[in-house]
Amino acid sequence: MTTTHEADEDERNQNILIYINGALKPRAEATVSVYDSGFLLGDGMWEGMRLYNGVWAFFDEHMDRFFNSCKAVSLDVGMDKAGIAEALQLTAQANGMTDDVHCRLMLTRGVKVKPFQHPSLSRSGPTLVIIMEHSKPVEKLASQGIRLATVPQVRGLPMAQDAKYNSHSKLNCVIACLQAEQAGADEALMLDPHGFVNTTNACNFFIVRRGEVWTSTGDYCLNGVTRQKVIDLCRADGIPVFERNYSLYEAYGADEAFLTGTFGAQTRVSEIDGKPIGDGTYGVTDRIRQLYKQAIAENIAR
Repeated sequence: MTTTHEADEDERNQNILIYINGALKPRAEATVSVYDSGFLLGDGMWEGMRLYNGVWAFFDEHMDRFFNSCKAVSLDVGMDKAGIAEALQLTAQANGMTDDVHCRLMLTRGVKVKPFQHPSLSRSGPTLVIIMEHSKPVEKLASQGIRLATVPQVRGLPMAQDAKYNSHSKLNCVIACLQAEQAGADEALMLDPHGFVNTTNACNFFIVRRGEVWTSTGDYCLNGVTRQKVIDLCRADGIPVFERNYSLYEAYGADEAFLTGTFGAQTRVSEIDGKPIGDGTYGVTDRIRQLYKQAIAENIAR
C-alpha cells in the first residue's frame, strides 16, 4: 500500500520541537487540551506547506487560502500573515530545518469551557500548532504511481460543508480512504454530487487526453495551491488545460493521470479501478513536473 504522502523514514523527526501558541515543545510533550475545539469537534483550519532552501513555497497563496477559510467560519487567527511567517521561521530555526521539510500549520477555535458545540464556549482564544518534519517523498512515488479506486463517498455540495475549507473535519475523506483500502487500492477517487470525476481523498486529480490536461470544475474540491499552479503553468507553456465536468469513461480512457498536492507536487496515477492508465508513458506529466520545479526555483530566488 502506497500513499501520496509516503515519506522516507527520518530519525530526526523523533526529536522535533513543535510550536504551540508561542512555545516550543519536544514532540513527546507537545499536547493540547481534551477540551480543545479541534479535538472535540474538528473545529479548525490547517495548511500544508513545504520548505525549499529556507523558503516556504508559494507562501502568499497558502496564507490567502488559510485566512479566507478562517474568515469564512469566523475563526480569529490572532495574528496577521507576518505573525504566521515569524512563527514558522522560529520553528524552523529551532529545529535546524532548511530543506525537504513539510509543515502542518493548524488553528482551532481553542479550549472550550464545556464539551459542547456552540462556538461561544471557546473563550480563551485560538490554539495555533505548527508541526515541521524532515520529509522527503519516497523515490517509488515518482515511477511506480498510485492506484486509485472509485468510492461511494462523495465530496458534497457547498451548503453542506464546502470542500474549499481545508478544515480539521476530514471524516468524509477518511471514510473514502477506508473504502479505497478495502477495494485494494492506495487512495480513493471521489466523484462530485452529480457523478462527475472530482478529486481524491488527499489530492487534486488530473488526466491527460490527446495532449490536453483536464481537471474538475473545482466546484466540489479543495482549491489546491498546487492545482492552481499546474493550471497556470500549463496556460503559460501552451499546454491546453480545461476545468470541466467529465465522467469515469474519460478517466479510464486517459493517456495519463496524476495527482497534485503540496507534499508530492505531481504524482503519477498508474491505474483506476484496476484499469491501467495509458501505456505507461507520462510525457505531459513529466513536462508539468519540470515546469513546477522551475516555478519552485523562481520562488526561492525572489
